[in-house]
Amino acid sequence: MNATIERPASSSGTFALGGQLVVHRLGFGAMRITGPGVWGEPADRDQAIAVLRRAVELGVELIDTADSYGPYVSEELIRTALRPYPSQLVIATKAGLVRTGPNLWSPVGRPEYLRQECEMSLRRLGLEQIALFQLHRVDPEVPLEEQVGELAALQSEGKIRFIGLSNVSVDQIRAARAVVPIATVQNRYNLVDRGSEDVVEHCEREHIGFIPWFPLATGDLSRRDGPLTAFSERLGATPSQVAVAWLLHRSQVILPIPGTASVAHLEENVEAALIGLTDEQVAELGKLGAES
Repeated sequence: MNATIERPASSSGTFALGGQLVVHRLGFGAMRITGPGVWGEPADRDQAIAVLRRAVELGVELIDTADSYGPYVSEELIRTALRPYPSQLVIATKAGLVRTGPNLWSPVGRPEYLRQECEMSLRRLGLEQIALFQLHRVDPEVPLEEQVGELAALQSEGKIRFIGLSNVSVDQIRAARAVVPIATVQNRYNLVDRGSEDVVEHCEREHIGFIPWFPLATGDLSRRDGPLTAFSERLGATPSQVAVAWLLHRSQVILPIPGTASVAHLEENVEAALIGLTDEQVAELGKLGAES
């Protein structure tokens, strides 16, 4: 069988994290493998493990998680499913949000807390070094320089390789980069939510990886009766595939991480890497999204 068909994520192109660590651009977001409200164990633990293993089989080389997914459940599932890890697999995790219940998220960016969570993520994932460690949310009660400064200290100690930010503005990226190099930024962004357009453009100029969370707009873009239905039918694809394909074509620095707890949905999402779009189609989709 054609290797591209067996491992469709390999058709998504590549990006070098920090200018050094090359991964296929289409990754997997491991938030939805936890319980309802991103809280607790999944309803079907075996299925969650199967999804993670299938993602790697499909050529995914970047799996994004966080200590707060569960909390801790997503990281533990990743270790159970995939360790010993394939040499090319990059596991990115985050710290900076604490959980007090389902769908509840509170920022905590005290340096000692970020250090503690990095140490615990290393233990939970069974890693000697975290390839990409991201500040999940800037804590407004702690100077940003102190938050990223602690990540810089962890980097100098060899506990993390590259540093990323999440849910940030262009000014915050600039402030962080005055302290330490930033490899990636992860903000909410999809075809119908362009609130981070200025951040995407900044990342393009600076060659910073941009990881869009909620790439399918929490399912709104994957509906069979949604804004992408007619366009996807013309392409012989699903709305979800078109939404992910648009992200891949929008910029070479974008690394989409569609997440799911279903093997079938995973396979559908990853096959988006096989969809070619012309510049005209990318522009047409952009207009569709702006009108939705």
